[in-house]
Amino acid sequence: MTKDIIEIRASELRSEWGLSSDEPIQVKPLLLKLDILTLFRPLDDDFSGMCLKRNNSRFILINANHPIGRQHFTIAHELYHLFVQETFEVHYCNPGSKNSSKQEKEADFFASVLLMPQMGIKKMIPEPELMVKDVSLATLLKLEHYFGVSRGALLVRLSFLKLISNDVFNRLTEKPVVRSAKEYGYDTTLYLPGNNGIVVGDYGVRARALFERGKISEGHYVELLSKIGVDPTQNHD
Repeated sequence: MTKDIIEIRASELRSEWGLSSDEPIQVKPLLLKLDILTLFRPLDDDFSGMCLKRNNSRFILINANHPIGRQHFTIAHELYHLFVQETFEVHYCNPGSKNSSKQEKEADFFASVLLMPQMGIKKMIPEPELMVKDVSLATLLKLEHYFGVSRGALLVRLSFLKLISNDVFNRLTEKPVVRSAKEYGYDTTLYLPGNNGIVVGDYGVRARALFERGKISEGHYVELLSKIGVDPTQNHD
């Protein structure tokens, strides 16, 4: 699949999902809207996430040990497999890996386009910086937080769009991410691990429905809820 076709598909999906061509994506609300059951769990560092599609059901697992910005990219990467790629059921991913297959690189590009639309980026960059292809650190931080992405992913996108020169890319890459965010008064949550144990979707509702319809035993119901850190045998205020 060519980059042009991937960009067109990303634009079409934004429209289908009720998003404009330049606004940032609020990841968790989108997952709820698309009815994708998503779990955040600690995983090995070289395992970013996985997705599963069976009939009309979709599932994503995300590595909670990775920084939040990287998690967002992984989710967008998985959306490629779930909504663009044809004929698959289970997929394990590590976005950005140097040894990625052609299909994985396509998913990475899709994630970049989906999360960081070209016009949205250009609107956020001051005109003087656009003219000389020299984005300031202040603008870079603003873009990172507006689109909810890591610095690495943003710099790659800016470079691809030819909005920064190679020299600017190298200079900004050397800037310490967390320290620069603190110095400019930004919250550093985006650059740190998080979401551990969070479930996005109706996992508990589905488990309860199965139990109430007699499809699973009470023991199985308790086991299912324990996987998301809930013990239904305990009283909760």
